[in-house]
Amino acid sequence: MYIHKYQEKELHKEQKLKILFIFPLTFMILGILFSYLDNESNLTLYSGLKNIILSPTILITDFLSVGGIGSTFVNVALISFYNLYLLKKYKLRINGLILAAFMTVMGFSFFGKNIFNIIPIYIGGYLYSNYKKIDFKDIIVSIMFATALAPVISEISFSNILPNKIAILIGIGVGIFIGFIITPLASHMVKFYDGYNIYNLGFTAGILGTILTSALRNLDIKIESVNILYLENNIFLILTLISMFIYLIYIGISINKNALNEYKYIFNYSGKVVTDYTFLMGYGVTFFNMGIMGLLSLSYVLLIGGVINGPVIAGIFTVVGFSAFGKHIKNCLPIILGVIITALFLEYDISSTVVIITVLFSTTLAPIAGVYGYKIGFIAGILHFLLATNVGIIHGGVNLYNNGFAGGLVAGFLLPILDSFIKRR
Repeated sequence: MYIHKYQEKELHKEQKLKILFIFPLTFMILGILFSYLDNESNLTLYSGLKNIILSPTILITDFLSVGGIGSTFVNVALISFYNLYLLKKYKLRINGLILAAFMTVMGFSFFGKNIFNIIPIYIGGYLYSNYKKIDFKDIIVSIMFATALAPVISEISFSNILPNKIAILIGIGVGIFIGFIITPLASHMVKFYDGYNIYNLGFTAGILGTILTSALRNLDIKIESVNILYLENNIFLILTLISMFIYLIYIGISINKNALNEYKYIFNYSGKVVTDYTFLMGYGVTFFNMGIMGLLSLSYVLLIGGVINGPVIAGIFTVVGFSAFGKHIKNCLPIILGVIITALFLEYDISSTVVIITVLFSTTLAPIAGVYGYKIGFIAGILHFLLATNVGIIHGGVNLYNNGFAGGLVAGFLLPILDSFIKRR
């Protein structure tokens, strides 16, 4: 793979961690301030966090609605601080995949993930590493992504489908089980779509979530779908996001003063796994790309009249994170256009949260456009919309990375056909 020659300031591991540390620190400070200054909500910081932790959290449970902005920000900060602690403790190199994992988990802390329902999965991963006699640091990234199934723990623990006395214990036990088996599952299932679905764990979580949900249904335990959304745009939220993406652009230019001029070279990469821009383009251009993609994603949502709520923020931060690991506007655009035009043709409201997050998360298929070109990317976008709007019923909403599941199915379906008739670029 071609490696672009770049010159930039050398960053030590501690400096990279400090760059990321700004995000949870900002969310913590703003969350506490907003909780005490917000006179319109009846929720306190404590009661909001309690609501977030005790909610079943399956798709779609928007913490901005359940717990309020302040408490949601604090939840985001707590989870992000915890992940940074693990990165520091186990001395992981901050590469593109780590940036993608950190930003994705941070984004999904706005809906679906809380400090209670992620911990059992980490424990399961730790037990797996001990059982296999491997270093926990080698699977931390997989475990971070595996929290896609965190709603399973909350659903079992707090939705009254089981007696209260044992529900939490069973929920925690299931979470540990998920963490224990997810790594070998994910490493095997990536072969199904050959690196063309960036959200690898989304597909794995979809399969495992389907099995768990099917087991519950056969025990006459029903998982009720929910649709709890924050319904109004808040200027405080929007300005916070804009500031963070400008911060990333600033950091990128600070590291590499030629980041703007060198940015065009990132479009040479298809995005197929593994495409680590921190290695191929350097940290300056990588952070610059992350900031640009964040602003473009946010602008799209606002231009079509969408609401910046928990699921949408999760989608935006996932795009931002994976803009360090394969995504750029050139390989994302054909997929996005395929989704939007299909939604319009089928008379969906493109400003609805469901369509917006499908657009944002559909970029998991960016490598298909990068390798096979715009036309095939557009077709992949069409197929993705058709699947993503329907596969949720299979796993009952317990897989937060629903689009990663759909993307894996699309890639697995298309690749054998494409390789038979079309040459890769």
